[in-house]
Amino acid sequence: MTNLSGAFRKSTHHHANIFAALGDPTRLRLIRKLIDGKTYSISALSSGSEITRQAVTKHLTVLESAKLVSKVKDGRESLYALNPKPLKSLQEYLEIISSQWDQTLENLKSFVEKK
Repeated sequence: MTNLSGAFRKSTHHHANIFAALGDPTRLRLIRKLIDGKTYSISALSSGSEITRQAVTKHLTVLESAKLVSKVKDGRESLYALNPKPLKSLQEYLEIISSQWDQTLENLKSFVEKK
């Protein structure tokens, strides 16, 4: 458990950045559009939305800084794709927290049942 706890502490800052990036409904919608593994232009990502291309670009910059999306230049156009690695890392992080809570609740249950 010690090694796991050390890894847990080291990754806290990284995961906080991912949570912060995902903490906006517009960015979550962008992630949902990108989840199919294809690349999309800013125009395609802003199409059918009330949000401007400039606003989409700002949100993509936040997602890119959290390494949730990657950008590839295609001529004058930028194409964006989802990077699933941070999401998988976040899932592992949440599983660690869940496991710790399960153990804590089990300890509490044992303590209460002894009384």
